[in-house]
Amino acid sequence: MSAASTRQADGTSTFRFLLTHRRRAQGFREPLVPELTMLWIPPGRFWMGSPATELGRSEAEGPQHLVQLQGFFLGRTPITQAQWRTVAEWKPLAGEARWQRKLDPRPSTFTGDQRPVENVSWRDADEFCRRLSHRSGRHYTLPSEAQWEYACRAGTTTPFHFGATIIPDLANYDGRTAYGDGPTGQYRQQTTEVASFPANARGLHDMHGNVWEWCADHWHNSYEGAPTDGSPWLDENAREDEWRLLRGGSWIYDPHNCRSACRFRIRPDNHIQNRGFRVCCLPQDLVLYS
Repeated sequence: MSAASTRQADGTSTFRFLLTHRRRAQGFREPLVPELTMLWIPPGRFWMGSPATELGRSEAEGPQHLVQLQGFFLGRTPITQAQWRTVAEWKPLAGEARWQRKLDPRPSTFTGDQRPVENVSWRDADEFCRRLSHRSGRHYTLPSEAQWEYACRAGTTTPFHFGATIIPDLANYDGRTAYGDGPTGQYRQQTTEVASFPANARGLHDMHGNVWEWCADHWHNSYEGAPTDGSPWLDENAREDEWRLLRGGSWIYDPHNCRSACRFRIRPDNHIQNRGFRVCCLPQDLVLYS
């Protein structure tokens, strides 16, 4: 089954949905950015957080709570260095507002067009989304941590989307440490090209390991009072330097940090060589044709 629809976004791009076989992922390619594939994450609900019995769990991962989400699109992989460089080098077009923040086109320590961009702060990632939204006419943003975990789990309730444990053949993390009864293995000591490891049931790669991924939310020490609709949990009166969320673990972290429920916090201006991001696109007026 396939169909396509095109639309013009401020005269600068053509938009095309790519529908595939029903058993495979649905989504679209963003024509403004090389190989940026956005996959459809259908609406649904899930129990967010980890049970008290989960190995490596922190108190910040509870209490578990039921979240009902609307559908959204999420990047198939973290943003690559080639994708980042494309947007970072854009100059404002006639009629576009001036960019709010300068972006370094080549910030990464471990270089390679298909490696994830790293050494980018939350503010850098937010600026990337803002530029892409302005030029495409679509609504790009960082995912909320609820959207991120829902997409990562892809219907699973185990610590990892591929099961109860993790092995270095399935993700890029510090394999010298085992998770539970799992084996030890290779520690690569650097990022790997995106999509080097198997995808989850939604077609998403690198949800565990490689680079931590920025989320839209402010940090909270528990889920007491958290939204139940999948929206970002933002504090109205937060300071400019309020903690922000990261998910997924990275190449330099132990396996328990790569669990679906694991949460990490850091200041929004922090940027080091194990932090990147992937983008979310909210449907709004976008329609899947069948």
